[in-house]
Amino acid sequence: MDIPFLSLKDVTALHGAEISEAVNRVVNSGWYLQGKENERFEADYACFIGTKYCIGCANGLDALIWIFRAYIELGIMKPGDEVIVPANTYIATILAITENGLIPVLVEPRLNTLEINDDLIEERITDKTKAICIVHLYGRNAYTERIGQLCRKYNLKLVEDNAQAHGCKHTDGRITGSIGDAAGHSFYPGKNLGALGDGGAVTTSDPELAAAIRALANYGSQKKYVFKYTGRNSRLDEIQAAVLDVKLKYLVEDNLHRKEVAHYYYEHIKNPIIKLPDLIPDEQNVYHLYPVFCEQRDELHDYLEANGVGTVIHYPVPPHKQECYKEWNSMSLPQTEYIADHELSLPIGPSITIEEVAKIVTLLNSF
Repeated sequence: MDIPFLSLKDVTALHGAEISEAVNRVVNSGWYLQGKENERFEADYACFIGTKYCIGCANGLDALIWIFRAYIELGIMKPGDEVIVPANTYIATILAITENGLIPVLVEPRLNTLEINDDLIEERITDKTKAICIVHLYGRNAYTERIGQLCRKYNLKLVEDNAQAHGCKHTDGRITGSIGDAAGHSFYPGKNLGALGDGGAVTTSDPELAAAIRALANYGSQKKYVFKYTGRNSRLDEIQAAVLDVKLKYLVEDNLHRKEVAHYYYEHIKNPIIKLPDLIPDEQNVYHLYPVFCEQRDELHDYLEANGVGTVIHYPVPPHKQECYKEWNSMSLPQTEYIADHELSLPIGPSITIEEVAKIVTLLNSF
């Protein structure tokens, strides 16, 4: 590809010297798990997000799993309880719920926001509902005051899937990941804040929840060789923590570049058969992805690829049409299915140049 969807090599090279120094520091320290690098990153990330606690773990899926599992261990939820969740999401959000024996209640998105439709939530709340899980999908803020009101009215926990929205804000200035009772974060390499491998974290200001999550991700242990829970091994290693702490310093700057690229797309794409996502205030979108929609999506993908431009479809098969959830396959969720059938993500990231973006736009306008 002349212009790849995302070059992780180029992204890493932006801060390569500092990353190499951090990796070498860990290698030479002889301490590779649960050490000072983790402590430093957890403190810095909690400060950045605006929560009292950050607990590093193995990946973003585990982060969400531990939130729900901790609520079960603390007696706040139990298997069979329901969690309201957007139907338009990456499957990890759903997996974290079903992994804990909880029941996902799928709610359609709005097509203009691509996020959960808060007008449809209250009618799905039952006496078994214990939480609303919002997903800041594509890097766009999904929280609304209406969702907050519903959580207060029905005494529901608000869980955030912040895997794609590091540094995104709500209108009141709070950063996503600090808005709800707890949030799961992914540091998969392609994310706005990405590691050199898998990594994740939970942020919360609830001390009891934080303690339970830290124990669950460490075999269920709060004291060496003493196990309060039947946990698992799900820890963020020292190298990843050190790398993330370097990249955290540049997250705001990198997000500003993503916004510059996004605005170029908004201002210069003029092809009427390519629909752009609604423009929302800059602070509410960190543009992890830049999705466009086209009736000839597959032809557009092939055309761009033939011209050296990499694109990705997020996500061609929605969760309710997956074989692993075959009991949902007959469900009709037209808004979610429309997105799955028409979405194409254009290149966007901290290493792409405006010159490259201009070439992509020329191709798009010629399609």
